[in-house]
Amino acid sequence: MINPAEVLEPTAIANSAPIPDERIPPMLLQRNMALRILVIKLRHFGDVLLITPLLSTLELNYPHALIDVLLYAGTEALLTANKTVYLTYTVDRELKHQGIKAQFRGEKALWNSLSYGHYDLIINLSDQWRAALYCRFLKPGFSLGFCYPKRNNRAWRACHSLLVDTTGHTDQHTVLNNLSILAPLGLPAICQQVTLAYRPMDSDHVALLCRRRPLTDYVVIQPTARWAFKSWSTAAFGQLINHLIDCGEGVVLTGGRSTAEFAAIQQILAGCEHPERVTNLAGKLDMPELAAVIDRAKLFIGVDSAPMHMAAALQTPSVVLFGPSNLKQWHPWQAPYTLLWAGDYRTLPSPDQIDTDTPERYLDAIPVNDVILAVDRQLASLSSSVPLASEYKSTSYQNE
Repeated sequence: MINPAEVLEPTAIANSAPIPDERIPPMLLQRNMALRILVIKLRHFGDVLLITPLLSTLELNYPHALIDVLLYAGTEALLTANKTVYLTYTVDRELKHQGIKAQFRGEKALWNSLSYGHYDLIINLSDQWRAALYCRFLKPGFSLGFCYPKRNNRAWRACHSLLVDTTGHTDQHTVLNNLSILAPLGLPAICQQVTLAYRPMDSDHVALLCRRRPLTDYVVIQPTARWAFKSWSTAAFGQLINHLIDCGEGVVLTGGRSTAEFAAIQQILAGCEHPERVTNLAGKLDMPELAAVIDRAKLFIGVDSAPMHMAAALQTPSVVLFGPSNLKQWHPWQAPYTLLWAGDYRTLPSPDQIDTDTPERYLDAIPVNDVILAVDRQLASLSSSVPLASEYKSTSYQNE
């Protein structure tokens, strides 16, 4: 387990290198010898973005290794311009809806592609059996996985060369949890920085979409999330937008392409007094294009979602609204932000007991006026060129 206090700054080298686990093979100790590494993360967009410190750490310590990733199809968009990644492999979850033959062909093609890697090291950050079986049957030189409580059995252990304890993961950020899997390697350089890049073509596409109203000096609002229980009231977002427009701020609205998100955006616009003054890019952007929009914004406003983590990676000041997610694990990482927690206004269920299909909207307990005050403070600090430090309205949580 890597202690937050012991993690080094990017590219920093410890005076005395950590002691590697005695089971680590010589090839991984003589770091110039490792040539191929595979990192598996079968989760959602935000989860994928937060593995970039681990990828950078591997690049620092294994300078001759080609680093591949295995992800769920679609999530690779966040690593499109990441120069640390050599090859990206994806699991197409839609194949299971296309019949057994299509699924078999897709799985066989993926397996054959991965087999050519002849990996010296596989790092499995996922808890799915699929990932464990790759660690077993691709026959890498060595494989690391997490000892998840629900996978604490002989079969899971047999699929990995070494398992890393997850004790304490609920009490520290996901970035540090990901990095903790590297502890047995005794790496002398650890990078904590989340990185997000986009291409010139992504900026060009955004400019094309906005040719009638060039994006300059604006606030970007991402009101939707993968799960509706993480969302704030559409009426409240409408009031917030009205306030921003009355203050002379430019507003850019973003969101996904799902039917539910489209409906939410329409409801928000219906509550705006001047919807024609809102630049609506919802449903029109791929992830790299969204990164370009967030990067150039003066302020990001949103909820617990992948775009929130993108804003943090791009160092765009933020005001974020949180519900019953674990704040210690999922708050914006190493970035300027103000966080308003619904738990300060009502009782919330434990993060481990959330029904993701619940119709309850926990964030609705956060008053519009409190959000407006937080936004005004951030904008005022930007105008004075003295950005606010990261802060929480909640007093029950402490930063790293």
